[in-house]
Amino acid sequence: MIRFEKPNRFSWMALMLVGVLSAGTVVLAEEEPADTQPAAEAQPAEAQPDQDEAPATASEESGDEDTDSDEAQADAQEADPEADPENTPDYALLLDPSHESWSRQAPDEFKVKFVTTQGDVVIQVTRAWAPLGADRFYNLVDHGFYDGVKFFRVIEGFMAQFGINGNPEVSAVWRDQRIIDDPNTQPNTRGRITFAMGGANTRTSQLFISFRDNSRLDNQGFSPFGEVIEGMDVVDKLYTGYGECAPGGSGPRQGRTQYEGNPYLEAEFPRLDSIISARVVE
Repeated sequence: MIRFEKPNRFSWMALMLVGVLSAGTVVLAEEEPADTQPAAEAQPAEAQPDQDEAPATASEESGDEDTDSDEAQADAQEADPEADPENTPDYALLLDPSHESWSRQAPDEFKVKFVTTQGDVVIQVTRAWAPLGADRFYNLVDHGFYDGVKFFRVIEGFMAQFGINGNPEVSAVWRDQRIIDDPNTQPNTRGRITFAMGGANTRTSQLFISFRDNSRLDNQGFSPFGEVIEGMDVVDKLYTGYGECAPGGSGPRQGRTQYEGNPYLEAEFPRLDSIISARVVE
C-alpha cells in the first residue's frame, strides 16, 4: 500500500513559492518583448470616434493658466496679416467635399504659411514626394480648412499633430473623405509634414510635423509631402504639457474633439496652441 504523508508547513510554503515564480516568469516573458516602442509613439494615429466618446459632461484637468502663452496668442492674432474678410473660409464649400474645386491638382512646388499662436511657420511642399497627399493639403489650405485648428496632440520629442476642424459640422463631413496611400519616397525626418492615419488608406485631414528623426515610421505608410523651411523654432515652442490623448494620456479625446470641436478644447485644454490662418503663399 502506498502511503501519502501530509506535507508540513515548510513544504507547502516551498510549493507555493515555486508556483508563484513559475507563473511570474511566463507573464514577464509575454508582457515585456524587447525593443518595443512606447505606446504613445506607436504612430500619429487618426482615431475614429468611439461610441462612448460622444458629447459628454466629463472633463479633464486643464492645468494652470499660462500667462505668457495667452499673451503670445493675443499678439499673434493682432499681428495676423491674413485676417481679412476676403480670406474668411467658405463654409458652404467646406461642407461640400464633392465640389469640383476640391479635386484640383496642386502645383509641382508651393509654399504654405501658418500663422500660429507661437509665430509663423512656412512649409515647402514638393508634390512629387506624395502627389495625392500634396493635392489634398493644397485644397484644404486653399479653402481655409485649417484656420482656427488646434495642435491637439503634441508629444515632446516626437511630433505635433493637428487637423480636426474646429467646427463639428465640418469635421463630421471630412472624417470619411479618405484618400489612398502614396508610396513612401522620403524619410520622416525632423521638420517633415505628413498625414496621420488610422491604418492603410485612411488619410483625411489630420497632419503631423516631426520634432525629431522619425524614420522608423517610413515603413508604416507615413509619406511626407513637405517640410518646414522657416519657423521650426516656432514648432518647437508648441505647448506639450497635455501630451498623449486620452485615454492613454491626459490630453484631449479625439472623439470629443470631433464631436464638439474647439469649444471643448478651449474649455478643457486652454493652453493648446492653434493655427490662426493657413495660406498658400507661392
